[in-house]
Amino acid sequence: MIEYVHEKVDDVVNEITPILEEHWEEVAVNKEVIKLNPDFNAYRTLETAGNLALFTARDEGVLVGYFVVIANYNPHYKDHIFAINDVIYLKPEYRGTMVGSELISYAEKRLKEAGTSVLVINTKTHIPFDSVLSRLGYTHVENTYSKVLKEEI
Repeated sequence: MIEYVHEKVDDVVNEITPILEEHWEEVAVNKEVIKLNPDFNAYRTLETAGNLALFTARDEGVLVGYFVVIANYNPHYKDHIFAINDVIYLKPEYRGTMVGSELISYAEKRLKEAGTSVLVINTKTHIPFDSVLSRLGYTHVENTYSKVLKEEI
């Protein structure tokens, strides 16, 4: 049975690390320059300040997906809290099921209860899940471009 949980960084840090590596291998671009190196202390600081939420999907207690958002007031819209996803991942064997949609819906509910006005989800263009987001009522509002400026670490 799948369970959706709002968890703390310290409760999942050991369990999430190998999955983050799988996630990075699958979706990262510019791997030769940008290496995976999570700053869990920064995540803890954001969490303590009330600006980070970590939602998980667990199957019989085993972590199978996560959705992390950073939330804050937006300088353009000081009356509103915007939550922007940091990472979202679902193990491949759970894709094509409702687990991803239900994880996002669970996060939406919890974020709304916390006073969030807008949830922004960024996706990778080479691994899109636009149809899932459209079905959940999301609108395509921006495109993002990136360019590596630092050629070596």
